[in-house]
Amino acid sequence: MAQFHPPDSGVLRDKVVVITGGALGIASQLVRHCHSAGAHVIFGDVLTAPAEALIQSLSSASASNQVLKFVHTDVSSYAANLHLFSVAYDLCGRVDHAVSAAGVGERGHIVDETLTLESVREEPVDCMRTLDINLAGPLYFARIASVYLRQPSPAVSDPASTAVATDKSLTLVSSIAGFTEAPGLTVYSAAKHGVYGLMRALRGPLSKYAPQPIRTNAICPWMTETRMVGGIEDDWARAGLPRNSPMDVARVIAGE
Repeated sequence: MAQFHPPDSGVLRDKVVVITGGALGIASQLVRHCHSAGAHVIFGDVLTAPAEALIQSLSSASASNQVLKFVHTDVSSYAANLHLFSVAYDLCGRVDHAVSAAGVGERGHIVDETLTLESVREEPVDCMRTLDINLAGPLYFARIASVYLRQPSPAVSDPASTAVATDKSLTLVSSIAGFTEAPGLTVYSAAKHGVYGLMRALRGPLSKYAPQPIRTNAICPWMTETRMVGGIEDDWARAGLPRNSPMDVARVIAGE
């Protein structure tokens, strides 16, 4: 089986990285990893308290000119995604890497054997919130990222130049549920399949952007120890199945 060996984290020094979902879980470890590697990190989340706590825990280790910024961001809102990138661009003058990592688990049951001719008349608003965050969010993020990532860096500001300023990348976080069966996770699985499909649809066109091609990848983690897997840990352990730590996945994302 092939193995992926992430490059040395030194490649992230002075890079500008935009991340969604950075307050907790995998994305918070990605914020930590990129920051420790010397990157400028601008991240968005709806969870203000843990995001501010993360900022506080990292601030003492920041270099004098290193940017570390939290922006309150509801990824299901196009305007909020746009604001996140705008803040990063205003602070740093460019965006080098963009990672769509915000996500939520299944909410309710969109298909349920208890549904009746009466109850099925009620719109499944809470269920569809999973789709808004897990699929509409990455679609919005990718659209906006494709523009900000291809803007020339200050060092290559001549419109006539054909030089590539820096390596640029867009990374989308899907799931193993994005290409395998996930019984019971109906909307979550549909959304993560969509994210995987989004990567496949974008990677060709974005790689041909001139003068700045953009690499596009999707990460599909196996069970990872975050709050999203609450309730299945004991069964998982009894089955002897392997698991990831959030930092395991964060290092792979950083290597993309």
